[in-house]
Amino acid sequence: MPFTGKATYSGGASLPELAEDVSDIISIVSPYETPLLHHLGDPQRSATSTIHEWLEDTLLPNTDAVNDDDITDPTGQSSFSVANGERFQVGDQIMLAGKPEVMLVTERAGNELTVTREYGASPATNIQDGDVINIIGNAALEGGDAPESRFTVRSRLQNYTQIFTASIEVSGSQLAAQTIGVEDEMDYQKQERLRELLRDLENCVINGVAAELDPHGNVTTRRTMRGIRASLTTNTFEPGEDEIPTGEGIDGDGLTEDMLNAALRTIWEQSSGNVDTIVCGGHQKRRINSFISSAQRFVDHDKSYSSMVDVYESDFGVCRVVMSRWAPPGSLLLLDSSRLAVMPLSGRAFHFKPLASSGDADLGQVIGEYTLEMRNENAHGVIEGLAVGG
Repeated sequence: MPFTGKATYSGGASLPELAEDVSDIISIVSPYETPLLHHLGDPQRSATSTIHEWLEDTLLPNTDAVNDDDITDPTGQSSFSVANGERFQVGDQIMLAGKPEVMLVTERAGNELTVTREYGASPATNIQDGDVINIIGNAALEGGDAPESRFTVRSRLQNYTQIFTASIEVSGSQLAAQTIGVEDEMDYQKQERLRELLRDLENCVINGVAAELDPHGNVTTRRTMRGIRASLTTNTFEPGEDEIPTGEGIDGDGLTEDMLNAALRTIWEQSSGNVDTIVCGGHQKRRINSFISSAQRFVDHDKSYSSMVDVYESDFGVCRVVMSRWAPPGSLLLLDSSRLAVMPLSGRAFHFKPLASSGDADLGQVIGEYTLEMRNENAHGVIEGLAVGG
Protein backbone atom coordinates (compact mmCIF):
# COMPACT_ATOMS: atom_id res chain seq x y z
CA MET A 1 0.00 0.00 0.00
CA PRO A 2 1.55 3.38 -0.98
CA PHE A 3 2.34 5.84 1.76
CA THR A 4 -0.14 8.76 1.79
CA GLY A 5 0.74 10.49 5.06
CA LYS A 6 3.09 13.29 6.01
CA ALA A 7 6.64 12.93 4.63
CA THR A 8 9.65 15.18 4.06
CA TYR A 9 8.88 15.35 0.34
CA SER A 10 5.23 16.42 0.90
CA GLY A 11 6.16 20.10 0.64
CA GLY A 12 7.29 19.87 -2.98
CA ALA A 13 10.63 20.09 -4.70
CA SER A 14 11.85 23.11 -2.74
CA LEU A 15 11.14 21.46 0.64
CA PRO A 16 9.91 24.75 2.23
CA GLU A 17 9.27 23.17 5.63
CA LEU A 18 12.79 21.92 6.26
CA ALA A 19 15.01 24.05 8.47
CA GLU A 20 16.87 26.98 6.94
CA ASP A 21 17.38 30.54 8.12
CA VAL A 22 13.62 31.17 8.55
CA SER A 23 11.71 32.50 11.56
CA ASP A 24 10.25 29.65 13.64
CA ILE A 25 6.67 30.96 13.47
CA ILE A 26 3.79 29.19 11.79
CA SER A 27 0.52 31.09 11.23
CA ILE A 28 -2.66 29.04 11.00
CA VAL A 29 -5.24 30.93 8.95
CA SER A 30 -7.88 28.22 8.69
CA PRO A 31 -11.25 29.28 10.19
CA TYR A 32 -11.31 26.78 13.04
CA GLU A 33 -12.99 29.11 15.53
CA THR A 34 -15.84 27.57 17.51
CA PRO A 35 -17.56 30.49 19.28
CA LEU A 36 -20.80 28.65 20.04
CA LEU A 37 -19.02 25.68 21.65
CA HIS A 38 -16.91 28.13 23.64
CA HIS A 39 -20.05 29.97 24.76
CA LEU A 40 -21.88 26.80 25.83
CA GLY A 41 -18.84 25.44 27.66
CA ASP A 42 -18.15 21.87 28.73
CA PRO A 43 -21.20 19.73 29.60
CA GLN A 44 -21.74 18.58 33.17
CA ARG A 45 -22.20 14.96 32.11
CA SER A 46 -21.58 12.58 29.24
CA ALA A 47 -23.93 10.57 27.08
CA THR A 48 -24.00 6.88 27.99
CA SER A 49 -25.36 5.41 24.77
CA THR A 50 -25.20 6.09 21.04
CA ILE A 51 -28.94 6.84 21.32
CA HIS A 52 -28.99 9.65 23.88
CA GLU A 53 -32.39 10.13 25.53
CA TRP A 54 -33.86 12.57 28.03
CA LEU A 55 -37.27 13.24 29.57
CA GLU A 56 -39.26 16.46 29.31
CA ASP A 57 -42.37 17.54 31.17
CA THR A 58 -44.72 20.50 30.96
CA LEU A 59 -47.06 22.27 33.34
CA LEU A 60 -50.80 21.85 32.93
CA PRO A 61 -51.85 24.36 30.26
CA ASN A 62 -53.67 27.50 31.38
CA THR A 63 -54.85 28.64 27.96
CA ASP A 64 -57.36 27.30 25.45
CA ALA A 65 -59.69 28.66 22.78
CA VAL A 66 -63.41 29.03 22.14
CA ASN A 67 -64.49 26.37 19.65
CA ASP A 68 -68.12 27.20 18.98
CA ASP A 69 -69.47 28.61 15.73
CA ASP A 70 -73.09 28.55 17.01
CA ILE A 71 -72.86 31.42 19.51
CA THR A 72 -76.14 33.35 19.23
CA ASP A 73 -75.79 35.87 22.07
CA PRO A 74 -72.12 36.96 22.31
CA THR A 75 -72.66 39.33 25.25
CA GLY A 76 -75.06 37.23 27.33
CA GLN A 77 -74.63 33.55 26.40
CA SER A 78 -73.65 31.57 29.49
CA SER A 79 -72.51 28.33 27.83
CA PHE A 80 -70.15 27.63 24.95
CA SER A 81 -67.76 24.99 23.69
CA VAL A 82 -63.99 25.06 23.98
CA ALA A 83 -61.27 23.14 22.19
CA ASN A 84 -59.98 21.23 25.25
CA GLY A 85 -62.53 20.94 28.02
CA GLU A 86 -60.24 18.85 30.24
CA ARG A 87 -58.13 21.95 30.88
CA PHE A 88 -60.95 23.54 32.91
CA GLN A 89 -62.33 22.91 36.39
CA VAL A 90 -65.43 24.16 38.15
CA GLY A 91 -64.34 27.27 40.04
CA ASP A 92 -61.93 28.54 37.37
CA GLN A 93 -61.88 32.24 36.70
CA ILE A 94 -61.35 32.77 32.99
CA MET A 95 -60.81 35.75 30.73
CA LEU A 96 -60.77 36.12 26.96
CA ALA A 97 -57.43 37.44 25.68
CA GLY A 98 -57.56 41.18 25.15
CA LYS A 99 -61.03 41.52 26.70
CA PRO A 100 -61.85 42.79 30.23
CA GLU A 101 -64.71 40.48 31.18
CA VAL A 102 -64.00 37.81 33.82
CA MET A 103 -66.19 34.68 33.90
CA LEU A 104 -66.50 31.94 36.52
CA VAL A 105 -66.86 28.33 35.39
CA THR A 106 -69.81 26.76 37.20
CA GLU A 107 -70.13 23.52 35.22
CA ARG A 108 -68.22 21.49 32.68
CA ALA A 109 -69.54 18.64 30.53
CA GLY A 110 -66.96 17.43 28.06
CA ASN A 111 -65.96 20.48 26.02
CA GLU A 112 -69.04 22.47 27.07
CA LEU A 113 -68.55 25.17 29.72
CA THR A 114 -71.28 26.88 31.72
CA VAL A 115 -70.13 30.18 33.17
CA THR A 116 -71.26 33.15 35.21
CA ARG A 117 -70.91 36.16 32.96
CA GLU A 118 -69.61 39.57 34.14
CA TYR A 119 -68.17 37.98 37.29
CA GLY A 120 -67.15 40.48 39.95
CA ALA A 121 -68.94 43.27 38.04
CA SER A 122 -66.40 43.06 35.20
CA PRO A 123 -67.66 44.67 31.95
CA ALA A 124 -69.39 42.46 29.39
CA THR A 125 -67.66 41.68 26.09
CA ASN A 126 -68.41 39.59 23.02
CA ILE A 127 -67.52 35.90 22.87
CA GLN A 128 -66.38 34.86 19.41
CA ASP A 129 -65.33 31.54 17.93
CA GLY A 130 -61.54 31.25 18.10
CA ASP A 131 -61.06 33.64 21.03
CA VAL A 132 -58.11 32.67 23.22
CA ILE A 133 -59.13 31.86 26.81
CA ASN A 134 -56.76 32.52 29.71
CA ILE A 135 -57.39 30.57 32.92
CA ILE A 136 -56.69 33.04 35.72
CA GLY A 137 -56.89 30.51 38.55
CA ASN A 138 -59.19 28.19 40.45
CA ALA A 139 -61.15 29.06 43.58
CA ALA A 140 -61.86 26.03 45.81
CA LEU A 141 -64.77 25.81 48.25
CA GLU A 142 -63.92 25.98 51.94
CA GLY A 143 -64.28 22.46 53.33
CA GLY A 144 -64.88 21.09 49.85
CA ASP A 145 -63.75 17.72 48.54
CA ALA A 146 -60.39 17.37 46.85
CA PRO A 147 -60.62 18.08 43.10
CA GLU A 148 -60.05 15.44 40.47
CA SER A 149 -56.36 14.68 40.06
CA ARG A 150 -54.77 15.97 36.90
CA PHE A 151 -51.29 15.39 35.53
CA THR A 152 -49.13 15.62 32.44
CA VAL A 153 -47.35 12.78 30.67
CA ARG A 154 -43.58 13.10 30.35
CA SER A 155 -42.21 12.84 26.84
CA ARG A 156 -39.07 10.93 25.94
CA LEU A 157 -36.83 12.62 23.40
CA GLN A 158 -33.62 11.48 21.80
CA ASN A 159 -30.68 12.33 19.60
CA TYR A 160 -27.84 10.28 18.17
CA THR A 161 -24.11 10.44 18.68
CA GLN A 162 -21.90 11.20 15.70
CA ILE A 163 -18.33 9.99 15.28
CA PHE A 164 -15.75 12.58 14.22
CA THR A 165 -12.36 11.25 13.20
CA ALA A 166 -9.24 12.09 11.19
CA SER A 167 -6.22 9.92 10.43
CA ILE A 168 -2.59 10.94 10.95
CA GLU A 169 0.41 9.27 9.37
CA VAL A 170 3.93 10.71 9.57
CA SER A 171 6.98 9.06 8.05
CA GLY A 172 10.02 8.18 10.14
CA SER A 173 12.11 10.57 8.07
CA GLN A 174 9.72 13.44 8.71
CA LEU A 175 9.82 12.73 12.44
CA ALA A 176 13.60 12.73 12.43
CA ALA A 177 14.08 15.83 10.27
CA GLN A 178 14.36 19.27 11.83
CA THR A 179 11.49 21.43 10.61
CA ILE A 180 10.66 25.10 10.90
CA GLY A 181 8.57 26.07 13.92
CA VAL A 182 7.67 22.47 14.78
CA GLU A 183 9.39 20.45 17.45
CA ASP A 184 7.22 17.34 17.10
CA GLU A 185 5.52 16.77 13.74
CA MET A 186 3.17 14.12 15.10
CA ASP A 187 2.01 16.43 17.89
CA TYR A 188 1.54 19.28 15.43
CA GLN A 189 -0.61 17.10 13.14
CA LYS A 190 -2.73 16.06 16.14
CA GLN A 191 -3.45 19.70 16.95
CA GLU A 192 -4.30 20.54 13.36
CA ARG A 193 -6.71 17.64 12.93
CA LEU A 194 -8.31 18.34 16.33
CA ARG A 195 -8.97 21.95 15.35
CA GLU A 196 -10.58 20.78 12.12
CA LEU A 197 -12.79 18.29 13.97
CA LEU A 198 -13.86 20.91 16.51
CA ARG A 199 -14.79 23.19 13.62
CA ASP A 200 -16.86 20.40 12.08
CA LEU A 201 -18.49 19.64 15.44
CA GLU A 202 -19.76 23.22 15.79
CA ASN A 203 -21.03 23.14 12.21
CA CYS A 204 -22.92 19.90 12.89
CA VAL A 205 -24.31 21.24 16.18
CA ILE A 206 -25.87 24.10 14.21
CA ASN A 207 -26.73 22.54 10.85
CA GLY A 208 -26.59 18.74 11.22
CA VAL A 209 -29.55 16.45 10.53
CA ALA A 210 -30.20 12.82 11.45
CA ALA A 211 -30.86 10.21 8.78
CA GLU A 212 -34.53 9.60 7.99
CA LEU A 213 -34.10 5.84 7.68
CA ASP A 214 -32.26 3.88 10.36
CA PRO A 215 -30.84 6.97 12.13
CA HIS A 216 -29.04 4.74 14.64
CA GLY A 217 -26.81 3.60 11.80
CA ASN A 218 -25.50 0.26 10.60
CA VAL A 219 -22.64 -1.03 8.47
CA THR A 220 -23.82 1.07 5.52
CA THR A 221 -25.60 3.98 7.25
CA ARG A 222 -23.55 6.62 9.05
CA ARG A 223 -24.95 7.87 12.34
CA THR A 224 -25.44 11.65 12.43
CA MET A 225 -26.70 13.97 15.16
CA ARG A 226 -29.68 16.27 14.77
CA GLY A 227 -28.49 19.85 15.08
CA ILE A 228 -30.13 22.95 16.51
CA ARG A 229 -31.72 24.13 13.29
CA ALA A 230 -33.28 20.74 12.51
CA SER A 231 -34.62 20.47 16.09
CA LEU A 232 -36.62 23.71 15.94
CA THR A 233 -40.28 23.25 15.01
CA THR A 234 -42.42 25.46 17.28
CA ASN A 235 -40.88 28.91 17.01
CA THR A 236 -39.83 29.32 13.38
CA PHE A 237 -40.47 32.82 12.06
CA GLU A 238 -40.23 34.62 8.75
CA PRO A 239 -40.70 38.34 8.05
CA GLY A 240 -44.38 39.13 7.53
CA GLU A 241 -45.54 35.88 9.17
CA ASP A 242 -46.24 34.66 12.70
CA GLU A 243 -46.51 38.18 14.16
CA ILE A 244 -43.05 39.07 12.84
CA PRO A 245 -43.25 42.41 11.00
CA THR A 246 -41.84 43.01 7.55
CA GLY A 247 -38.39 44.58 7.51
CA GLU A 248 -36.35 46.46 4.98
CA GLY A 249 -33.41 45.14 3.03
CA ILE A 250 -31.94 44.13 -0.29
CA ASP A 251 -33.47 41.13 -2.08
CA GLY A 252 -35.78 40.44 0.85
CA ASP A 253 -36.42 41.50 4.41
CA GLY A 254 -33.60 42.88 6.49
CA LEU A 255 -33.49 42.21 10.21
CA THR A 256 -34.96 44.99 12.35
CA GLU A 257 -35.18 45.47 16.10
CA ASP A 258 -38.97 45.16 15.88
CA MET A 259 -38.61 41.75 14.24
CA LEU A 260 -36.16 40.55 16.86
CA ASN A 261 -38.32 41.72 19.77
CA ALA A 262 -41.46 40.19 18.25
CA ALA A 263 -39.72 36.81 18.02
CA LEU A 264 -38.35 37.07 21.57
CA ARG A 265 -41.82 37.97 22.85
CA THR A 266 -43.45 35.02 21.09
CA ILE A 267 -40.88 32.58 22.51
CA TRP A 268 -41.42 34.06 25.98
CA GLU A 269 -45.18 33.52 25.61
CA GLN A 270 -44.68 29.94 24.42
CA SER A 271 -42.56 28.72 27.33
CA SER A 272 -40.83 29.51 30.58
CA GLY A 273 -37.54 29.71 28.70
CA ASN A 274 -35.15 32.63 28.84
CA VAL A 275 -33.45 33.33 25.52
CA ASP A 276 -29.93 34.42 26.40
CA THR A 277 -28.02 33.66 23.19
CA ILE A 278 -28.34 35.00 19.65
CA VAL A 279 -26.30 33.07 17.06
CA CYS A 280 -25.83 34.65 13.66
CA GLY A 281 -23.45 35.03 10.75
CA GLY A 282 -21.65 38.15 9.65
CA HIS A 283 -24.55 39.67 7.69
CA GLN A 284 -27.02 39.53 10.57
CA LYS A 285 -24.38 40.65 13.08
CA ARG A 286 -23.96 43.84 11.08
CA ARG A 287 -27.74 44.34 11.15
CA ILE A 288 -27.78 43.98 14.94
CA ASN A 289 -24.90 46.45 15.19
CA SER A 290 -26.99 48.92 13.18
CA PHE A 291 -29.60 49.02 15.96
CA ILE A 292 -27.42 51.50 17.85
CA SER A 293 -26.24 53.57 14.89
CA SER A 294 -28.86 56.31 15.33
CA ALA A 295 -27.91 56.81 18.99
CA GLN A 296 -24.13 56.91 18.50
CA ARG A 297 -22.16 60.09 18.99
CA PHE A 298 -18.60 60.87 17.88
CA VAL A 299 -16.54 63.87 18.94
CA ASP A 300 -13.41 65.19 17.29
CA HIS A 301 -10.97 64.13 20.01
CA ASP A 302 -12.02 60.46 19.89
CA LYS A 303 -9.52 58.21 18.13
CA SER A 304 -11.74 55.19 17.79
CA TYR A 305 -15.28 54.49 16.64
CA SER A 306 -17.15 51.36 17.75
CA SER A 307 -20.35 49.97 16.28
CA MET A 308 -20.39 46.52 17.87
CA VAL A 309 -23.25 44.98 19.85
CA ASP A 310 -21.99 42.03 21.89
CA VAL A 311 -24.94 41.94 24.32
CA TYR A 312 -28.52 42.77 23.37
CA GLU A 313 -30.83 43.57 26.29
CA SER A 314 -34.59 43.56 25.79
CA ASP A 315 -37.73 43.16 27.91
CA PHE A 316 -37.56 39.44 27.21
CA GLY A 317 -33.97 38.67 28.16
CA VAL A 318 -30.35 39.69 28.04
CA CYS A 319 -28.79 37.98 25.04
CA ARG A 320 -25.15 37.37 24.23
CA VAL A 321 -24.62 37.84 20.49
CA VAL A 322 -22.43 35.01 19.16
CA MET A 323 -21.17 35.36 15.60
CA SER A 324 -20.44 31.98 14.03
CA ARG A 325 -19.16 31.27 10.53
CA TRP A 326 -21.47 28.27 10.37
CA ALA A 327 -24.77 30.04 11.11
CA PRO A 328 -26.96 30.18 7.98
CA PRO A 329 -26.50 33.70 6.54
CA GLY A 330 -30.23 34.43 6.28
CA SER A 331 -31.14 33.13 9.73
CA LEU A 332 -30.93 34.18 13.37
CA LEU A 333 -30.93 31.51 16.10
CA LEU A 334 -32.50 32.51 19.44
CA LEU A 335 -31.39 30.06 22.13
CA ASP A 336 -31.67 29.36 25.85
CA SER A 337 -28.15 28.14 26.57
CA SER A 338 -29.20 26.56 29.89
CA ARG A 339 -31.19 24.00 27.87
CA LEU A 340 -28.37 23.11 25.46
CA ALA A 341 -25.48 20.69 25.95
CA VAL A 342 -22.93 19.32 23.50
CA MET A 343 -21.78 16.16 25.20
CA PRO A 344 -19.40 13.33 24.36
CA LEU A 345 -20.26 9.68 24.61
CA SER A 346 -18.74 8.50 27.88
CA GLY A 347 -15.01 7.88 27.36
CA ARG A 348 -15.19 9.13 23.77
CA ALA A 349 -14.26 12.80 24.07
CA PHE A 350 -11.69 13.85 21.46
CA HIS A 351 -8.50 11.85 21.94
CA PHE A 352 -5.62 10.42 19.95
CA LYS A 353 -5.60 6.68 19.30
CA PRO A 354 -2.27 5.20 18.12
CA LEU A 355 -2.62 2.60 15.40
CA ALA A 356 -0.29 -0.22 14.43
CA SER A 357 2.10 0.72 11.67
CA SER A 358 3.12 -1.70 8.94
CA GLY A 359 6.07 0.34 7.72
CA ASP A 360 8.38 3.26 8.34
CA ALA A 361 5.74 5.65 9.68
CA ASP A 362 3.84 6.47 12.85
CA LEU A 363 0.10 6.09 12.44
CA GLY A 364 -2.94 7.06 14.49
CA GLN A 365 -6.26 8.88 14.47
CA VAL A 366 -7.94 11.69 16.38
CA ILE A 367 -11.43 10.51 17.27
CA GLY A 368 -14.41 11.69 19.28
CA GLU A 369 -18.13 10.95 19.49
CA TYR A 370 -20.62 13.68 20.40
CA THR A 371 -24.30 14.51 20.46
CA LEU A 372 -26.54 17.52 21.10
CA GLU A 373 -29.07 17.58 23.92
CA MET A 374 -31.61 20.31 23.19
CA ARG A 375 -34.26 20.41 25.89
CA ASN A 376 -37.67 22.07 25.48
CA GLU A 377 -37.36 23.07 21.85
CA ASN A 378 -40.22 25.56 22.27
CA ALA A 379 -37.89 27.59 24.53
CA HIS A 380 -35.75 28.37 21.45
CA GLY A 381 -36.51 29.90 18.07
CA VAL A 382 -35.21 30.93 14.66
CA ILE A 383 -35.92 33.82 12.31
CA GLU A 384 -35.46 32.76 8.67
CA GLY A 385 -35.69 34.38 5.28
CA LEU A 386 -33.69 37.44 6.24
CA ALA A 387 -31.92 39.56 3.65
CA VAL A 388 -28.18 39.05 3.40
CA GLY A 389 -27.36 42.13 1.33
CA GLY A 390 -26.62 45.65 2.45
